This record gives sequence, C-alpha cells and structure tokens, in this order.
Amino acid sequence: MLFTYNETFKMCKNDYGIHKALKSGKIFKIEPGIYSDKEFEFELAVISKKYPKAVFTMKSAFYYLGLTDTIPDKYYLATDKDAAKIRDPRVVQVFENSGNLELGMTIREVEGITIRVYGYERMLLELLRNKSHLPFDFYKEIILNYRKRIGSMDITLLEDMAQELPKSDMILNTLDMEVL
Repeated sequence: MLFTYNETFKMCKNDYGIHKALKSGKIFKIEPGIYSDKEFEFELAVISKKYPKAVFTMKSAFYYLGLTDTIPDKYYLATDKDAAKIRDPRVVQVFENSGNLELGMTIREVEGITIRVYGYERMLLELLRNKSHLPFDFYKEIILNYRKRIGSMDITLLEDMAQELPKSDMILNTLDMEVL
C-alpha cells in the first residue's frame, strides 16, 4: 500500500520513526514524498497517489478505456486551472480552464490500481475538442472505436456535458458528422 509523507509521519509518529521503519524494512521510500509497505510499486499507482486531485485524460485515458492500443509515453493528467505546475518529467499536465475538472470523471480499476479517469462520454468530447492537436491516424483509430461502441453510450449525457464545455457548438456539429 502506498502512503504520502504525511500519512507515513502519522503512522511512525515522527521523522526518527520513519527513519527506523525504513532501516528495518517495514516501509520503503519509493520516491520523494511517497512510501510503501512493499519494495516495488507500479508507476501508475505512484502517479495516482502523488497527484490525487488530478484526472487521467487524453492519451492516458484513451489507453485505459481501451480505445487505443498505443501505450502513452507519459501520463496525461488534467488539473484545475489554478493548480500548481507539475514538474514531474513523466507527466503532461493539462489545465482544465472551464471549471469542469470532475465533469465526466469516473473511478476505474486499471491493472489492479484504482485511478480517477474521464469516462467514455467525456473523452469523446475531449477528442473532438482537441482534434487539431492529435495525429490523424491516432484520431481516426479512436473515432472508429467510438463508432463501434456508440450504442452503449449515453447520448443525452454526452450532449449535456458538451454544453458545459468550451466550443460546444463545434463539438456537437463534429459529433453529428463524424460519430453519430
């Protein structure tokens, strides 16, 4: 199980207690500010623990939702527009300027790790919003996968969410032309 520094501090009572627990092998330091009761932890779990208010988006979300088989080279995390800059080289931070960070967010288990990730409907909207920034082949692969699963999606929820996000008219027009 992963622990933040504060959780570890409460558990061990003080820094000396943390030092003793590390030395005895009761806990392990995974990286600065992250500890575990196991010697090895998956990087996805570490990222999820380190940035608990962030939501996996874009290439990461498309992969975790099974819409692409392209493994992302970095973790794409959406944060509030006022959040501090993430200086982790493994992370691409996407600032959510619309104030709708948790709109369409779900809790999902990926490889035994619980993460916060945008659901299918929100990611379809993100795909359409960011169409011009994605490689054409990648965009086409994901659109084709969405066309296969459109029957299982909540179209009303999709349209309601689109109204909450910037570029709603463009998103709805593209949705009608390319997916529905």
